[in-house]
Amino acid sequence: MTAPVQTAGADLADISRAADARRLAVLGGFHAGSGTPNLPPGTATVLLLGPAEPGFWMAVNSTPEFRDGCPDPLDRWSRRTIGEIAARFDAVPLFPFDGPPYRPFVSWLIESGRAWMSPVSLLVHADAGLFLSVRGALAFRQSLTLPAASERPCESCAAQPCRDACPVGALRPDGYDVAACHQFLATDAGSDCMRLGCATRRTCPVSQRYPRDPAQSAFHMRAFHETP
Repeated sequence: MTAPVQTAGADLADISRAADARRLAVLGGFHAGSGTPNLPPGTATVLLLGPAEPGFWMAVNSTPEFRDGCPDPLDRWSRRTIGEIAARFDAVPLFPFDGPPYRPFVSWLIESGRAWMSPVSLLVHADAGLFLSVRGALAFRQSLTLPAASERPCESCAAQPCRDACPVGALRPDGYDVAACHQFLATDAGSDCMRLGCATRRTCPVSQRYPRDPAQSAFHMRAFHETP
């Protein structure tokens, strides 16, 4: 068993290396104020973790959670893996799938200064684009250096192809028509989105520089479309 790190000596580089060894990336973070809700008492810093691409899906598919035939393999892998990182650095692991009540991961991502609302009402990330996916977070009792804030990529994206990419116009600046999306995915015409991932997410130029295995997108699409 890996001994916990003395957190006073831990820094962003140490944590990033530990995450990368498990094909996770530090997507951003924020310093918590004394009144920041939904955090463990005494939290000073929160770091958000998500897939490091390329190679994330190949790595997780070789783990026990994806071979034991039990439900929710990705959530179980996330809980174990991020829990191990948390134990190493004496942090508290937090997960978007724990609830209700659910922790406000969308608000936390925006607070990080590395994710924003896109023109189609989905979050867009500085590196992952519309392929943004968060597997969990680490809450630390000490103040850590944060990943640098970035400029919203949509500001320099003249074409903004995401606006017209959805075949049924389900993703719009004023919101997401979930019913129209499900209806489309149930048709033959929706098979590309089911196999390759959401057409809108795929068309984002930033997403295209953060290559995600189509099998990973298909996994998420099945979970979205087929779960009651």
